[in-house]
Amino acid sequence: MPEFIEIQGHRLEFELTRHAGADAPLLVFLHEGLGSLALWRDFPARCAQAAGANSLVYSRYGYGQSDPLKEPRRPDYMHREALETLPALLDQLAIERPILFGHSDGASIALIHAASHPARGVIALAPHVVVEDISIESIGAIRQVYRDTDLREKLAKYHADPDSAFWGWNNIWLDPAFRKWCIEDRLSDIECPVLAVQGFNDEYGTMDQVDRMARSVPNFTVLKLENCCHSPHRDQPDAVIAATVGFLGQLDTPNGKETGRSSDR
Repeated sequence: MPEFIEIQGHRLEFELTRHAGADAPLLVFLHEGLGSLALWRDFPARCAQAAGANSLVYSRYGYGQSDPLKEPRRPDYMHREALETLPALLDQLAIERPILFGHSDGASIALIHAASHPARGVIALAPHVVVEDISIESIGAIRQVYRDTDLREKLAKYHADPDSAFWGWNNIWLDPAFRKWCIEDRLSDIECPVLAVQGFNDEYGTMDQVDRMARSVPNFTVLKLENCCHSPHRDQPDAVIAATVGFLGQLDTPNGKETGRSSDR
């Protein structure tokens, strides 16, 4: 069952589960821009159990059952999550060198964090490295969907305040100031191994995102999936779990530690 913890004056929901022994690796799941702890459904448990790992899942400020936003998001909101909130959360829970498993915004947060904090590895699903036209177009289109359909009611099943979750994400991505957001300059500072997973049918990003990563991340592997949209863990969960198990099996081995070249699998 989810618990609550106060981080930087905000009440956040989290679930720390010991699927394996105390010495097992720990996966920290970081959700997407409209995600939450509950919206991961059973995927973290399935993934962690298959990999022989423990797991931490939490809802960021403004999402799920965590405190709703009290102020608009700023263009640096992912940097602040990665460099301030996430380290504080890990510190309070006495978690060191986690394996970060992020989706979309959560993948970007994982990459920013790993560029300046110790991590055993990063698994990045549909990561954002730069802001693309396709992202802005899709996020702009979903604004009308939220206003005209039952999307708000659907999100209300997973967020205590769906308006906080939706508009906090939608407004900042469509803010002209956010168009210059980029984390490409941080990628070369990531020392741990990184696995990226990108679908060819992603409506929020193209293969350019992971191709940029391949040019900059020292120890990088990419899995490119056919018939896969923006949520690989929902569209092709078995493929993502298999890739995660293989990735974890290579961590902290001679091949996992050395600086490698990017590869397609």
